[in-house]
Amino acid sequence: MSEQTLLSARGIVKRFGANTVLAGVDFKLHAGEAVGIVGPNGAGKTTLLAALAGSLPVAGGTIHYLGQDVTRLDAAERCRLGIARSHQVPRPFTGMTVFENVLTAAMFGGGFSRHEAYDRSVDAISLCGMMAVANKPTEALGLLDRKRLELTRALATAPKLLFLDEIGGGLTDGEAQALVETIRTLRGRGITIVWIEHIVHVLVQVIERLVCMDAGQIIADGSPDEVLSNETVVSAYLGGHRT
Repeated sequence: MSEQTLLSARGIVKRFGANTVLAGVDFKLHAGEAVGIVGPNGAGKTTLLAALAGSLPVAGGTIHYLGQDVTRLDAAERCRLGIARSHQVPRPFTGMTVFENVLTAAMFGGGFSRHEAYDRSVDAISLCGMMAVANKPTEALGLLDRKRLELTRALATAPKLLFLDEIGGGLTDGEAQALVETIRTLRGRGITIVWIEHIVHVLVQVIERLVCMDAGQIIADGSPDEVLSNETVVSAYLGGHRT
């Protein structure tokens, strides 16, 4: 991990009607970090990720990426700058193959020429273990392969910062371990990772920093051991039981 600040968010507020989902969140990332985000359902985890990635506009606060104010940029503009995300619910382009999905992400998300997008797509598909289904239509994929496709498409845009939203859900132990190895490889390429996940024992194999959210706020931020032993976290997220 470097000391370079990759992303800095200050006072992020997001409301849906009268419901405040993010209540003035501050969040900073250094280049090369792997950060996990945990918290109870409804804590604001996915909303924070969407706000940082540009999928949702914010009602207040600022977001800087590599020193540039990106608060008003949308997800497509932030993707061209190197911010990519996967979605908790897979959203493949239907009527297209896996390879066509990934190629589209590289060309229109990453902004690469067709030739370079092709090479990046092959690399991403290989890295994520999807070569065997590369020519399958997305409608023929099971849930696990659709989740893998989310990661593959994000990777094909050549991100510096990658947000992952519960891509471990529903995986077997072997599949989860393969996912861990893939994400370790991404870290080895210098990609900064922010991973929302409920499967904590998988998450802590990758991350060095853990953030816990509750009621639209960050209630703990530190090493996994520190956060998982924090009394407030134990009460809010672990149901009063230590892990």
